[in-house]
Amino acid sequence: MSHTPRTVVRSVTGLNLKLSSCTLAVHDVDEALGFYLDVLGFEVRDDVEFEGMRWVSVGPPSQPDVQIFLESPGADPGVSPADRQAIEDLLATGLLGRLSFVTDNCDATFEHLEAAGADVMQEPINQPDGVRDCAFLDPSGNMLRFTQPRQAG
Repeated sequence: MSHTPRTVVRSVTGLNLKLSSCTLAVHDVDEALGFYLDVLGFEVRDDVEFEGMRWVSVGPPSQPDVQIFLESPGADPGVSPADRQAIEDLLATGLLGRLSFVTDNCDATFEHLEAAGADVMQEPINQPDGVRDCAFLDPSGNMLRFTQPRQAG
């Protein structure tokens, strides 16, 4: 059975929505900060501690209104110890968090991240839809995909 993707566009009058933040669970906030600041060149937007938990928001300088919150697994005072352990177990598999970025040069991005010691998940390849992309894992196993848009012509 073949599945053909389709695009459905629905217009809702009066809504102009933009993503402002997302959250990634990380094993060690300081280790994650080293990666996101030193390797990706992000900046810290906020750093909050509360009841033994810590949330740090980072983001690319080119997108000052977008924040990525880095937090310990289950960083919420209402999360039970069993649920916190389940989140930590899922994080350990490397399948819990994912982020996608756009880059002007997939190969240069790959070379930079590989030279910085990032864990390669996929070397740059041309996808059937015309984009070129690669993927890495951050120190906590979150997948980061870097996509170079299809070239015109």
